Parts: sequence; C-alpha cells; structure tokens
Amino acid sequence: MYFTDRGIEELEQRRGDEEVTLGWLAEKLRAFVDANPDYEEAVERLATFLARDDEDIDE
Repeated sequence: MYFTDRGIEELEQRRGDEEVTLGWLAEKLRAFVDANPDYEEAVERLATFLARDDEDIDE
C-alpha cells in the first residue's frame, strides 16, 4: 500500500457519498496548487490523467 492510499481512503470515507462536478474538482486542484506550488507537476499529471479517455491510458 502506498502512503497516498491512506489519503484516498479518507477521501472516500468522508466524501464518498457526495456528488461533485468537474468544475468543483478543478477549483479545488487550483486552490491546492496555489497553497502548495511544489506539487504543481503532480497535480498537472493527475488532471491530465483524469481528463483522458480510458483508452488513452497506457497500461
């Protein structure tokens, strides 16, 4: 298990029943990068990953 799995599990437990828009998610990602500029590349990679169709993802 990766360390990040704990954060993902917490997200699922706390907010797993909620529905959000991609616009909301984009704003949260921007706010995170504004507060944590060192993570800009990782957030960019995550956003690109989420934006692509499933068949675009290299396995």
